[in-house]
Amino acid sequence: MKFIGIRDLRNKSAKVWEELNQEKEIIITSNGKPIAILSSVTEENLEENLKAFRQIRAISAVTELQTKSIEKGLDKLTLDQINSEIRAERKNWYL
Repeated sequence: MKFIGIRDLRNKSAKVWEELNQEKEIIITSNGKPIAILSSVTEENLEENLKAFRQIRAISAVTELQTKSIEKGLDKLTLDQINSEIRAERKNWYL
């Protein structure tokens, strides 16, 4: 897996596109930290790649929500407590 900085992407874009064909994925960094992924696609696999990428993002979002709920102790709520919280919030929506 190859890492390149934003400056190299801007200044050497033709070379980056050539390398992308060989590498298949390139990580873009800013100040040494990863910020984006360039991925090689074709017309034939574009939709499939987008679907897979979106599924991964959704799984990551759910995992983050679960982790935060555990940190806050919300994973120990009973079903009655959850339903009570939902009812209270719904009342706020209608006010």
